[in-house]
Amino acid sequence: MAIFYNEDKRIFHLQTKTASYVFQALPTGHLTQIYYGKRLRDNDFAWIHVREERCSFSPNPVPEDRTISFDTLPQEYPVYGTSDYRSPAFQLRQPNGSTVTEFLYKDHQIVSGKPALSGLPATYTEQDTEADTLIVKLEDSVAGIQLELTYTAFQEYDAITRSARVINIGDATNEIVRALSASIDFPHANYEWLQLSGAWTRERSIVRKPLTVGNQSVESRRGASSHQQNPFAALLSPNATEDTGEVYGFSLVYSGNFIAQAEVDQFQTTRLSLGINPFEFGWILEPGEAFQTPEVVMVYSDEGLGKMSQTYHKLYRERLARGQHRDQERPILVNNWEATYFNFTADKIEDIARAGQELGIELFVLDDGWFGHRDNDNSSLGDWFVDKNKLPEGLNNLAERVTETGMQFGLWFEPEMVSPDSDLYRNHPDWCLHIPNRRRTEGRQQLVLDMSRKGVQDEIVRMVSDILASAPITYVKWDMNRSMTEVGSALLPPEKQKETAHRYMLGLYDVMERITSRFPHILFESCSGGGGRFDPGMLFYMPQTWTSDNTDAVSRMKIQYGTSLVYPISSMGSHISAVPNHQVGRITSLETRGHVAMSGNFGYELDLTLFDENDKKTVQEQVALYKEIRKTVQFGVFHRLLNPFEGNEAAWMFVSPDGEDVVVFYFRVLSEPNAPLQRLKLKGLDPERDYAAVDGEGVYSGDALMYAGISVGNKVGDYHSEMYRFKRV
Repeated sequence: MAIFYNEDKRIFHLQTKTASYVFQALPTGHLTQIYYGKRLRDNDFAWIHVREERCSFSPNPVPEDRTISFDTLPQEYPVYGTSDYRSPAFQLRQPNGSTVTEFLYKDHQIVSGKPALSGLPATYTEQDTEADTLIVKLEDSVAGIQLELTYTAFQEYDAITRSARVINIGDATNEIVRALSASIDFPHANYEWLQLSGAWTRERSIVRKPLTVGNQSVESRRGASSHQQNPFAALLSPNATEDTGEVYGFSLVYSGNFIAQAEVDQFQTTRLSLGINPFEFGWILEPGEAFQTPEVVMVYSDEGLGKMSQTYHKLYRERLARGQHRDQERPILVNNWEATYFNFTADKIEDIARAGQELGIELFVLDDGWFGHRDNDNSSLGDWFVDKNKLPEGLNNLAERVTETGMQFGLWFEPEMVSPDSDLYRNHPDWCLHIPNRRRTEGRQQLVLDMSRKGVQDEIVRMVSDILASAPITYVKWDMNRSMTEVGSALLPPEKQKETAHRYMLGLYDVMERITSRFPHILFESCSGGGGRFDPGMLFYMPQTWTSDNTDAVSRMKIQYGTSLVYPISSMGSHISAVPNHQVGRITSLETRGHVAMSGNFGYELDLTLFDENDKKTVQEQVALYKEIRKTVQFGVFHRLLNPFEGNEAAWMFVSPDGEDVVVFYFRVLSEPNAPLQRLKLKGLDPERDYAAVDGEGVYSGDALMYAGISVGNKVGDYHSEMYRFKRV
């Protein structure tokens, strides 16, 4: 049992392996938070203190009980208008124009396992014994609205999830204007705030700063979780490190507009909240209808960022990702994009595939340019039929030519987009997001299809399914290359236009569910100009994501390091590309590019037919090496060792699930004259066991490797990397 209820005090206690989350239903029916942190064994909570008014100016909503002031009360799901002046989690516009609500406890139920969220991605259980779920029901009798707060405590996976469901049980139509998924009030503000921010080709940089009075937030208004911000935030105790200090992580399982914010009030308490961005959001709730918010996954760590990340990695790898590829080793691939861009023939594709097969590569992926009359990026999106000028014998013929070499065949799509120069747009100009009588802003010479429309959803499913059924395809790269503008739908009435962005996401999730279920043998990889939609929502449908369009090895050190704070290594696509690099122009060795790319799902983005014999030999060795370490990298325990955001070096390591195999990578960006000696201390080993060097000589004790370390960085040269492997004796 992971959830306990003290009936006398109406206290709920959720326990995971290392954390406790406690809240209470007051005699008035209001929910107040008590504790979130290191696991408590106490279910009596006799130590709970009485909360008094802080000053005479504090509003007193319950005159007969002066211990309650909503301006200071830690609230479980705060609302607007009843004397709490901090940011609310919920607002409802009622027929009389009021947005004031007040929810009071009615009852609750505790069930084994974890119910699914209707229409939304979420973590799940495979056995009911893995988790317990608490559903707390509250009601605003004046508005005729019921609120269900759902909590799941994963005992062994060591995480707690939260979401909210709003039900109109009255006779009037209401409009939800704000519905966040979770809100937590912390008793102080002595924390640091951590976010993952960036831009196209430099996604998920780590930003860390002390909390200050007022609001700190990250958000997306772009229609996708975005390159610029990630739907994740963390509160850290001051000076918390990879291995020490308290960390509270909050990750939103959603792929659209979001907000994560921390508000520090007059008494230095902190309110952290997370959910769908209320900016330009609204939802008409008719009598009898319900609205479900996305899920927030909360992880507490008392051993720094490293333990938080490992908890997210295991949960997202095993209980968010789904399908037959979830637990399978991912294939080594070669993608033709940077090799040919739009200019290719069937013979050229076969040549690259044959060269890849000879080097031991397992999968060829045909990228953009195979459909419509797509010779550049300003036409044909939406026309998902084969360009017979490039592929006169058709897609199936090409796929068979590739598979006859011994390679699998994969294909690129961008199903959510439409080009103005396309048959689809000419036939259905109203199928894109647009506002009547307004210009249609093009991004990358394309428009966004209105995925809130059932007809558009069905047509995308039909067109993509027809292609996938037409050839022996085992991999799909699903791209999305622009943000939303003129966000409106031709089918929605004026009062529902603010629903468009969220309805888009619900439509997209439905399309992805239908297609991935119809083709379970296909490995789907999501992409959005690289890492513009690298979020938990996408991992529910597609177990891996193209981490960034930037394939420069030095840039990727930071990108992959930052991504690893939340997302498992098995979710990160990481490839070797040509030099000078196409994004930054940097020249790095094939060895360094290989070591960075082998720290994820490994592949190549270049023309293999141009390699000389030395390069071919190097690639053969890289491919053979990755096949040896692949299971450890993709499914092992990941440890960050040196932070590239803090200096000139980066390092990380992987320990296989059984603890037998160890893989370590060290990187130095710029060489330094007469540099100090560097010893790299490893992590996650058994101090009582010995480890033999796989590619060298010697046996070392686990405690020596962790506490004394290994000597690294002794060679000269910029963009240097080293790899070490150990086998537990």
